[in-house]
Parts: sequence; C-alpha cells; structure tokens
Amino acid sequence: MVYICRKEHFSAAHKLYNPNWSEQKNKDIFGPCANANWHGHNFTLIVKVKGKIHPDKGWVMDLKYLSKIIKTHVIEAVDHKNLNLDVPFLLDKMPSCEHLVIEFWKILAPLIAADPDSEAQLHSLVLYETENNFVEYYGEE
Repeated sequence: MVYICRKEHFSAAHKLYNPNWSEQKNKDIFGPCANANWHGHNFTLIVKVKGKIHPDKGWVMDLKYLSKIIKTHVIEAVDHKNLNLDVPFLLDKMPSCEHLVIEFWKILAPLIAADPDSEAQLHSLVLYETENNFVEYYGEE
C-alpha cells in the first residue's frame, strides 16, 4: 500500500458560538473565537490517499485529478467564505475544525473512490487551523 498526499490552502472566517448559551457562557467557553464580528484563519488541508501502484501508470492516483477534485468540491466551497453563513453543508453545525473535516470527508471519499483510473481510497484528512492547532480524521464516526 502506498500513500500519496495533496496539500491545499484556503482562507475563511467563522465564529464558535452556541445560540442556546448566554453571551457570557459563549465568551467563557470559546473566548475570542466567539467574537460577534467573526475571526479568520488561513487553513491548510492535507488529503492522504492510499492504494496500490497502477502497473501501467506507476502511480496510486493522478495527483492532478486529486487536486481538481479537492479544489472544485471543497476549496471553492469554503475559500474566502464565512463558514457560519456561506457554506451550505455547515449551516446547522458549529463550524469547528472537527465538523469541517468530517464534512470534507463526506465530500471527498466517494469522489476519490469513484475515480475510474485508480482503486485509491481516502485514508485521512488533516486540517490545520493555525500553525499549532490541527485535527486529523480517518472516516470513523
């Protein structure tokens, strides 16, 4: 099994806020992330795909095709957007990195598996919100 990775970047704004809580509780729990006027991040997404090397092509999956899938179906949906307001697949969810990475998985896993030129599968996603804070997801709920 060989693992290939593709790194993409996007910028987005969001706020962490539970409408069932008071302003004070939101501030206590989420701190500046609950700012009423939002805050932003320059996110980095790493998509790791696994598979066997194609005997004729010498690759697990065409990285140009993987890049196109990621950009078309994920990055364009979130780049320079307000994650709380502008992204349909997040409308009823707290736009935390944890929810974001799960939604990205739901989008990317079937698209990668459907690639007619490979038998690759999505292995993991890593989403960096800052240089020091990131989440990993392996498709397990």
